[in-house]
Amino acid sequence: MRYIKDIGLKKIVRKRLANYKPVQVPGVINTVGIIINETYFKEKELLVKELVKKGIQEKNIQTLSFKERLGKKEVMDCCYYTRRDIALNGSFTKEDVVQFLNTPFDMLINYYDVDSPPLMLATLSSEARLRVGFATVDNRLNDFMISMQAEKYSDFIAELFKYLKILKKI
Repeated sequence: MRYIKDIGLKKIVRKRLANYKPVQVPGVINTVGIIINETYFKEKELLVKELVKKGIQEKNIQTLSFKERLGKKEVMDCCYYTRRDIALNGSFTKEDVVQFLNTPFDMLINYYDVDSPPLMLATLSSEARLRVGFATVDNRLNDFMISMQAEKYSDFIAELFKYLKILKKI
């Protein structure tokens, strides 16, 4: 069943990417959204702390986590979704996920380095102005890409802010 749903999600992502036009990049970045694949990367709090060290206020950072499946006794904090929270037409059924995706962040960090239809769909559904991610995912998905491993989160943030300073976005 998961395989069939992934085929449908890939078709939806492909259609949305064909019609995707990047929006104008904001002047200064104040609000940040992060989409994380918590199936492989579990250091979400440390990633947020790195952003705070670079000058982004913690109250202006929101995260959305994707998990392949939840264990019976596993409890997730705030905003997360699984494959079950995506309808067959590509819409999200959880209210907190929809609210996250409708928030117009100045920058969205797509913190996943493998093409995954549920994560790509969330990125395309987001109202963020600037999308940043890894170079290993589809290059049409992000406005700015960094070639690095996901485990090196502090190096990723340092590299990101180096280029944001050059572009005068912070």
